[in-house]
Amino acid sequence: MTRATTVRAVLAAAVLLVSVLITLTMSPRLGLDLQGGTRMVLQAKDSDTAKADRESTDRTLEVLRKRIDSLGVTEPTLTRSGEDRIIVELPDVQDPRKAADVIGRTAQLTFHDVQGPGTPGGEGLTLPDEQGRTLALGPAALSGAGVKEASAAFDAQQGAGWSVSLDFHKDAGRDWTRLTGEAACHPVQDERRRVAIVLDKQVISSPQVSPTVACNTGLPSGSTRITGSFSADEARELALLIQGGALPVPVEIVEQRTVGPTLGAAAIDASARAAIIGAAATALFITVVYRLFGALAAVALGAYGVISYAALVALGVTLTLPGLAGFVLAIGMAVDANVLVFERAREEHALRPGKSLRTSLTAGFRHAWSAVADSNVTTLIAAGLLFFLGSGPVKGFGVTLGIGVLASMFSALVIARALTETAARSRFVSDYRGVNGIASPGRVRTWIARRDPQLMRSPRRWLLISTVLIAVAVAGILVRGVNLGVEFTGGRLVEYATSRPVDVESARTALASAGFGDAEVTTAGAGDISVRTGNLDNDGEHALRAALAAEGGETTKVRDELIGPSLGDELRRNALIALAIAVLVQLGYLAIRFRWTFAVASVGALVHDVIILVGAFAWLGRTVDGIFLAALLTVIGYSVNDSVVVFDRVRELWAKARRQPLADVANRAVLQTVPRTVNTGMGALFILIALAVLGGDSLADFALALLIGIVVGTYSSVMTAVPAALLLERSSKAPPPARAPRRKSGAGQRDPLDNGARV
Repeated sequence: MTRATTVRAVLAAAVLLVSVLITLTMSPRLGLDLQGGTRMVLQAKDSDTAKADRESTDRTLEVLRKRIDSLGVTEPTLTRSGEDRIIVELPDVQDPRKAADVIGRTAQLTFHDVQGPGTPGGEGLTLPDEQGRTLALGPAALSGAGVKEASAAFDAQQGAGWSVSLDFHKDAGRDWTRLTGEAACHPVQDERRRVAIVLDKQVISSPQVSPTVACNTGLPSGSTRITGSFSADEARELALLIQGGALPVPVEIVEQRTVGPTLGAAAIDASARAAIIGAAATALFITVVYRLFGALAAVALGAYGVISYAALVALGVTLTLPGLAGFVLAIGMAVDANVLVFERAREEHALRPGKSLRTSLTAGFRHAWSAVADSNVTTLIAAGLLFFLGSGPVKGFGVTLGIGVLASMFSALVIARALTETAARSRFVSDYRGVNGIASPGRVRTWIARRDPQLMRSPRRWLLISTVLIAVAVAGILVRGVNLGVEFTGGRLVEYATSRPVDVESARTALASAGFGDAEVTTAGAGDISVRTGNLDNDGEHALRAALAAEGGETTKVRDELIGPSLGDELRRNALIALAIAVLVQLGYLAIRFRWTFAVASVGALVHDVIILVGAFAWLGRTVDGIFLAALLTVIGYSVNDSVVVFDRVRELWAKARRQPLADVANRAVLQTVPRTVNTGMGALFILIALAVLGGDSLADFALALLIGIVVGTYSSVMTAVPAALLLERSSKAPPPARAPRRKSGAGQRDPLDNGARV
């Protein structure tokens, strides 16, 4: 074993050991779409007294944290997003009405003197008290910002029941003492002896000052207690509202998502089944194609799964449903580097059959490195765009995909290389062609060599076919229209499971009778009902569910998505920006790494793929949402990945045959890379078919988009990008690429890995 192989083996063993330890000792952090719960995005707004900037949003977040902590939610998460947004995640909260009611109260908490009975609509501030009697209130004497602490307590000894204790900060305490002292100057039964606590233009409490308090004496801030006929819940909620105090700036719920725990558990089970079956099919496929080396690559693929999962857990990445799908998808894409290496090794062995198997394998790794690096960089670019320009679960997909790409490179270039180089030293493996999988050219390559098709003889023919496909896709977009999801249009989408079967027409009639005539009702999943409406608050959703329950019996909310119109516009705009940036970044990267003609042709192919994929979803009536965007950007990375491999071979062959017609060079490059394209595509297709069939409804559209995208991308990287590059080169005056300098060799020199033995 060479020193380099030993280093790779030790490094692989160390990384794998650490990954196994992390896997066994740490648990993944599941997103709300997998564990169930509610996610809200709050938008801070400017008020008359404060501007919604980073500082005021941070103070608002802390106030909300106090309110939510008092709700007793298990491990709530609050984070600021950008300058003026707050993301609130509430695990296990299935009915967000109460949470939204508490955390969404945005007006200043204020304390007022009561000036007597009021007249509805009268002059000054008039509000109904807890019993509905209208009170005339004076100006605010102090705000909730002065509240230091508010807590609910049960006084069993005095028999007072539940009460709320108040404590104020120093200056506010003096204002409180003065306010209660002035109220104490009125008779006991007089309304003016009361103090009103107002939140969100609603009197949440209007206690009367105790008869024991003397006029102008007032209550000290540290011993104030509000008593009454409170239940435990009423006392706790009042304390919570007072303790939460005032939000520095108003907030508006612009996004709200609720996922039932059963849906998350089903998604995990379905994805796990898809991963196991898809990975097993992929491993079996590469074992059949590449024999022993394929089996060793399958072992490395298993190690990749452990390493990437451990990286997700160790970095604390929140695993979302799209992220889980990205993890499964990356298993299929991880085969790509191994296929590139093995196919190059087959070529090297066919060109120099007298050399040792280890020499051919080493040459395969060396020649494949450029294509492996370029293709993975393009995928990392797509993952980065998903993270920086996506939102919610789409970010998780970007992180998972990025980690998967890095782990797959380590798996192929370190683990698989250490295993295959060690096996290649065996005389048995070297001598028997049917065992190692490298010494034989393979069926696809043999068939191509026998037929020698001239695919690039008429490049315009392929471009005409691509143009027709684009026209069909554009016709679908114009005729059927793009079915934008709630995420891009704004509105609310709720899915319900009913105890009794309910057909769509019955559900639509029941909802129309309840005043929801504009609701779009469709089926979702195994008998579930999906309802899509415009603006619908939480009380409206509760009424909608009640109307559906009258028809279908016990009704459980499975999924709930609320997107404000302003956020929908923003997400739609960001999606277009993400696509534009993806195209420009890929164009820039390819122009640096290759010729400008190759870059333009590759970007033209990926635009071709985007249009066809959107058109296919338009014809099929499928929803285009954030998850579709994740699939679309992944397809862009995959499409450029394939184009990079082909153009990398064109550049290499053209540099060796500068006077040969480019069409002949391109044709030879395409034929040489077809085995890699077919075998890599098959590896990804096994995973995607498993996701589409076994992944459940949540992943069906995602898997379908990737299936269509990979098939179209595989076609376009050869039949669109290469013909386009050939036509562009006719008008280009740039010289052919320079030939790489060859290493000097003498009669006594040979490859250091070649022992010189011959049979």
